[in-house]
Amino acid sequence: MAEINVSVFSGGEGSSAMDYVKAFLIGGLICALVQVLLEKTKLLPGRVMVLLVVSGTVLSAIGVYEPLLEFAGAGVSVPLLGFGHVLMKGVREAVSEQGVMGLFAGGFRAGAVGTSAALILGYLSSLVFRSKMKK
Repeated sequence: MAEINVSVFSGGEGSSAMDYVKAFLIGGLICALVQVLLEKTKLLPGRVMVLLVVSGTVLSAIGVYEPLLEFAGAGVSVPLLGFGHVLMKGVREAVSEQGVMGLFAGGFRAGAVGTSAALILGYLSSLVFRSKMKK
């Protein structure tokens, strides 16, 4: 099962102010690049989100994501790139345990907690707030 490095999020052992600065700068750079992509192209937000997840998966598959995660911490693990990495890591582990069938189960198992949290919190938010159609 995929493990989450909680120290990246909670300021665990050995974290310093520089860790927070790196996470802020790298995460901000990712957000700025995505904003430029949204403003300068005709890509819709949903497609950009899929592009980020796929990019995280590809970066993980070619071995670039782990060193980036070591350097930037939550700056790359919290955005959608991190979700792609979690999916790839889950598939990789499941394939090593179950063979080809792991292709189908690994991503679901690894991403289940995050997906469930997003669905439940989204539903709870819909109970508290009322959406209004834009005119």
